Amino acid sequence: MAQAKLIEKIGYGFGDMSTSTFWKVFSYYLPIFYSNIFGLSLVDAGVLVLVTRIWDAVSDPMMGVIVDRTNTRWGKYRPYLLWVAPFFTISGILLFTTPDWNYGAKLMWAYVTYIMMMTVYTAVNVPYGAMLGVMTDDTNEKTVFSSFRMFFAYGGSFIALFIWEPLTNALGGYMSTDGWFWAMVCVASACFVMFIISFLLTREHLKGVSTVSVSRDFKSLLDNKPWWILIGAALCSNLFNTVRGATVAYFFLDIIGPNVHLAFFGIVFLFYSGLFLGVGEVANMAGVALCVPIARVLGKKTTFIFVNAMLVVLSIAFFYVPCTPSGFWTMLVLQVIISIFTGVMSPLIWSMYADVSDYAELKFRTASTGLIFSSASMAQKFGGAISGAAVLWLLSAFGYITDAAQLEAGAVQPESALMALRWLMSFIPAAVAALAIVVVWFYPLTRKRVREITNELKEIRAIQ
Repeated sequence: MAQAKLIEKIGYGFGDMSTSTFWKVFSYYLPIFYSNIFGLSLVDAGVLVLVTRIWDAVSDPMMGVIVDRTNTRWGKYRPYLLWVAPFFTISGILLFTTPDWNYGAKLMWAYVTYIMMMTVYTAVNVPYGAMLGVMTDDTNEKTVFSSFRMFFAYGGSFIALFIWEPLTNALGGYMSTDGWFWAMVCVASACFVMFIISFLLTREHLKGVSTVSVSRDFKSLLDNKPWWILIGAALCSNLFNTVRGATVAYFFLDIIGPNVHLAFFGIVFLFYSGLFLGVGEVANMAGVALCVPIARVLGKKTTFIFVNAMLVVLSIAFFYVPCTPSGFWTMLVLQVIISIFTGVMSPLIWSMYADVSDYAELKFRTASTGLIFSSASMAQKFGGAISGAAVLWLLSAFGYITDAAQLEAGAVQPESALMALRWLMSFIPAAVAALAIVVVWFYPLTRKRVREITNELKEIRAIQ
C-alpha cells in the first residue's frame, strides 16, 4: 500500500497524547493523592491500586475480542475514539473527587471510581492501540507511526506533569482536595478534544476479518511464543517506569525538600517533582525521535537489549548522587539520559507488537489484532498495578509517615523510609531492566524473520 499521509500520523499521535496525559497523572500522582490528600492508609491505597488495575488488565482481552468483531463504516477500532471519549473525561474527574464522608464510604468511592476509570480507559486504549495494525502493512512505517504516537504522548505528559503542581496551587492548593479536582477538570477537558481530533484525522487502510471462534483466537494467542516473550518485556518496561515515576513525588517531598532552587545562567528556578518529571517527558520525546534510526541500524531486538543495559548502569549511578546543589544537577542530567532511553523503548515495544500481530495472522490465520494489542495494554496495567502497589507497601513496611497530624507536630521520616525511597529510584528499577534483557534475549522475530513474514502476508492479502 502507499505510504500513509503525514496528517494521519499526527492524528494517531493525538490519541495517545490524550491517554498518556491521563496515565502519567494517575501513575505518578495518584498514590500520593490517595495517601496524603484523599486520606487512605498506605496499605489500603496499595490494595486499591493492585485490585483495580488487575481487574483492568483482565478486562483488556475481553475488549480485544469485542473490537476484533466490530464492523462499522469507520472501521473496527477508530469508532471507539469517538464513542468512549465523553465517558473517559467524566470518569477522570470523578476519580479526583473527594467526598466528605467517613473512611469506609470514601474507600468504597475510591474503588468504584478507580474501577470505572480504568474500565473506560480499556474501552478506548485497546482499540486505539490495535489501530496500528491496520493503518499500514510496512514494518518500518509501523515504527514511524509508533514514534509519532509516543512523541505526542510524551508531549502531552510533559505539559500535564509540568503544570500539575502549579495548576493545583492556582485552583485551591497542592495539598487540598479542591486543587486536585479542578486541575483534573482542566486536564480531562483537553483530553476529550484530543480524542476527537484523533478520530477525525485517522483512517484504517487494512481490513482483516476473524474467521475463527473466540476460543480459537485465545488458543492461538497462548500458542504464540513471541507474544509471551513480548508480554514479559513490556511488563518489565512498565515496572521500570512506574516504580520510578510513582516514587518521585515522595522523593522530592522527603529527600529533596520543598524549597530547593537551582540557578541556570542567572535564572533561578524551583527544583520540584513536576519539573523533574516534565524534563523527563521532553527527553522521552528525544528518545522517540531516535527510535526509528537506531532500530533500522540495530534491529528491534538488539535495540531493546542495548537500551535496557544502559538503564541498568544509569539507575545504579543514581543511588550514589549526593543531595547537594551539584548533586541535584547530576540527578537532573541522569533523569534526562534515562528518559531518552525509555523514550526509545516505548515506540519500539508497540512496533514489536505489530510484528507479533503479523506473525499470528500468518501462522494461525486469525486477524486478532485487537486481542494482541489488548495484551500489550494488559501488560502495561499489570506493570502499573504491581509497581504502584509495591511502592506503597514498601514505604509502609519501612515506616513511612503519612499522618498529617504527626508531620505537623514535627515528626520526621525514619532513615529506613528514606533509604527505601532511594532504592526505589535506583537499584530496584535497575534490577527490573536487567530482567528485561534476560526475557527479550529469547525473542525470535529478528529483522530477517519480520521481512519474510511481511512478504508472505502481502502475497496472501493480494489473493484474498
